[in-house]
Amino acid sequence: MSETEIRDDRTAGRLEAVGDGEVVGHIEYFELESPARALVPVHTVVEPAHEGKGIAGSLARELYALAEREGVPVVPLCPYVAKWAERHPETAPPAGPELLEAAKAWLRAHPDRF
Repeated sequence: MSETEIRDDRTAGRLEAVGDGEVVGHIEYFELESPARALVPVHTVVEPAHEGKGIAGSLARELYALAEREGVPVVPLCPYVAKWAERHPETAPPAGPELLEAAKAWLRAHPDRF
């Protein structure tokens, strides 16, 4: 496989890993607006044929880099991203409890979204 490119499809709420012209993995997320703006990853998926290649970790790293460039926190509701953040505290600062509760409330209010 050639180099994997990561692209942000903000409209669809997907950070996608693209290799050889196909999407090989993605993180689904939404933008929280209140009480503060944040990126909230909900699901991480890597296609079975591409598992074990570090794609999920690359997606998580890019999500945090994107948030840093935009000056917003990441509130990981996705179990994979939450575990990745615990292992990389230098790259993935924790979000406060108020943002975590707001993100969970948003997700409960929009069950058809994910």
